[in-house]
Formats: sequence, structure tokens, C-alpha cells
Amino acid sequence: MRTQPAQRSRTRHGPSRTAWACWLLIAWASCWSAEAWASQLLVARIDGSINPASADYLMAAIDRAEQEDAAALLIELDTPGGLVSSTQDIIQKMLNAKVPIIVYVTPRGAWAASAGTFITLASTVAAMSPGSSIGAAHPVSAIGGSGDSESEDGPRNFAAEKAENFLAAYVESIAKQKKRNVEWAVEAVRNSVAVTADEALELGVIDLVAEDRAQLLEKIEGRTVEVAGREITLALGGATQADVEMSTVQKVFNFLADPNVAVILFAVGILGLYMEFQAPGLILPGTVGVAALILAGFAFQILPFSWIGLMLIVVGIALLIAEVFIVSFGLLFAAGIAFFLIGGTLVFERPELSDLTVSFWEVLVPIAGSLTLIGGVIAYSLSKTLWTRQTVGLDEMVGLVGRSISRIDPTGRVFVRGEYWNVVSDEPIEADAEIQVIEVDGLRLRVRPADSREHVA
Repeated sequence: MRTQPAQRSRTRHGPSRTAWACWLLIAWASCWSAEAWASQLLVARIDGSINPASADYLMAAIDRAEQEDAAALLIELDTPGGLVSSTQDIIQKMLNAKVPIIVYVTPRGAWAASAGTFITLASTVAAMSPGSSIGAAHPVSAIGGSGDSESEDGPRNFAAEKAENFLAAYVESIAKQKKRNVEWAVEAVRNSVAVTADEALELGVIDLVAEDRAQLLEKIEGRTVEVAGREITLALGGATQADVEMSTVQKVFNFLADPNVAVILFAVGILGLYMEFQAPGLILPGTVGVAALILAGFAFQILPFSWIGLMLIVVGIALLIAEVFIVSFGLLFAAGIAFFLIGGTLVFERPELSDLTVSFWEVLVPIAGSLTLIGGVIAYSLSKTLWTRQTVGLDEMVGLVGRSISRIDPTGRVFVRGEYWNVVSDEPIEADAEIQVIEVDGLRLRVRPADSREHVA
């Protein structure tokens, strides 16, 4: 009877101890999980223009960093610039991010030009590799002009002026919010100022210079930064690094959003269709041409382009093709090259929307040279056919040598090319003599006595 209370006591206290153990285990696991999750560093890379595809990639990387509560997002940057609209989307996402965003201009020789300058200034921590540079954010004319809104010898360029004023005000607001050198940021837009990594650090444009990623993480360890209105101490020393990869669709559109690629695809497409029309049934040139034009269409949907520049390219290629068929002593050829080169420099000249242009020496000149070579080959082939003896049809009989079957005075019969023909001659020819065909007149030949050096056909 006395053991009964003890049993009841053990029964009453046993579940309580188990519950406490479970709660402690869950709490420990939660703390360990949160600590491990927060020590993750996501790494995104931009090596090329800032366009809708790369903007979508960076914004998705920021979303992922926030969803996974990452310790920070590191953007390794090397860009010549890009679209204004895409840059705005990226910066808006960066300024409202809930995680620290580190922009690192790398590797050596990298360039954070134009749009890259804006992105670097908008970062939580801005860093550069030795030998890299930043700046030149002025909307420059594609044809090599200074891009000034007003010149002494001409009227004001209101489009360039509008773009310059807008970008200057935009970069000023970014630099103020991130407490960076406002005066230099405005100069980078208005006067295309560019500086090296060491100069940028001295001017207060960036926070530090690092040899590599490891040194970068070491230098910013323990740094206190402001993110979304709250102070955060960076603890990235033991962080697990995870790369953020572009999706297949993003890679394809990022490739197509290169003005150089767009112009090459457009030129290949037109030439492919021309070759198919000239020699129907080849299939391959037509297929390649259609595919290239479809991809070029996607590129022109992504990139802001000028219809004037595009039409000048088409006219230029048309004049080069016309030179093959029309004797112009090179005038059409020279005009075609000029139209193509001018159109290529103008096709993406939209300073208010983009600072992307087509490379003159690396793309336009080689394409023009290729078109010249193709045209020369076609012209040479056609010129050879003009001097080649015809080998099919009745006209190919002109010049053949045969033998007379009867006396020709002025008519008779001959045997030539394995056939018997009625002939006429301006001078008498004896039977069984060699004759030479000089003209085909319907079903009758005009002949003359053959030279002794000719051979019977």
C-alpha cells in the first residue's frame, strides 16, 4: 500500500523531464540551424553589359539572399555599362535590400563603367581590385562626339542634355544616401571622369581595395554597416560561400543583349537569305539566315535601337550586293561600306536610354571586310563565266569544227558534234572539207572554211 504513492509520483514527474529535454533539444537545434543559415554568403557575378537579363539575375540573387537570410550578397562586377532602365531596377532593389550587398570590382583590369559606377556606389560595401577602374558615366555619342548638350558650332542636343541632367541627379542621390563622394560622382556623369582603385579609395568613392575575395572578406570582417535602417555587424569569416548561377534563359538573353552580337546576327541573317534566294535549294544558308534574323529580332526587342541606323545598315548591305550586278566602277561598293559603317554606329545611339554601342574596329570593320571579301568572290566568279565558252545549248556550237557532207554553195549539209545540219556559207566549200560554225540561225548553221589548226568536233 505504501508503494502506491511513489509509483504515482514517478508517473507524474517522468513526462515533465522528457518534455524539458525535448524543448531543450529543439531550442538547441533551432539556434544551430539559424546560426548556420545566417553564415551563408551568396556570390553573384556580372561580366558584361547591364541589361534586362543581368538585372533579372541580380534582383533574383537579392531575393534569394533575403529569403535564405544570408549573411550578405557579394556581387563581383566587371561591366562596360548598360541600359538605364535595367540599372534603375537593380539600384532600387539594392537600396531596399534587407541584407548587406557587397560590390567588388574584379579581377585586375576590370571596369565598373557607367552603369557599373551607379551599382558600385549603391552598395553597402564597395571594393575594388588593384588595377581596376571606375567612372566614365557620361552618356557619350556613339559616333565619337563628346556628348555635350551644347556646342559652339551647332544647336543644343536636348536628348543628351536631358540624359546628362537626369543621371547626374540620380547618381548624386545615391552617393548622398551611401555617404560617398558626391562631387566625384557628379563629375563622373557630367565629365566622364574615371579613376583607378587606389584613387577611388583616396577620394572616398569606395571603402577598400582587396587583392582577392579572401582578403576582401578578411578586411570587412567585423565591420558595422547600415542595412534597411538597422546596424549589422558583418561576420563572414567562416561563412559558407554559395554561387548564384544564371538560368539558361537568362544566359541566352544576356548573350543576345550585346549590341555587337545583335549587329552580327542581323548581317548574317540578311546574307543568308540573299544566298538562298540566289541559289534556291541550298537550304543551309536560308536556315541559318532565318535563325539569325529571329535571334536578332529578340536582341532588338531587348536593346533600345534607332530605326535610322538599322535602315542605313540595310541600305549599305543592299548597295554592296548591287555592286556585284551593276557596273558602277566601285561607287556602289564605296557607298555601301559608308552606309553600313555609319548605320552601325548609329543603330544603338540612344544616350537617354543606354550607353551601349557597337564596337567600330572590332565588329563593324571586320563585318565590312567580310562583306567586301564575299562580294569580291562573287564578282570574280561572275567575271570568269563571262569569258568561259558556253558548253550547253545551241549557242555552244559556235566555234566547233565539222566536215562538209556535200558541196556548200551557198547551202549544203555538214556533220558536226555527231549530228547532220543544214548550213549556209558566204563562200563555196568543197565536199569532205573541214568547216567551222560561226553562227546558229534557228535550225540552220552559218559556217566558213575551217582553219587548218582547228580540229573536227
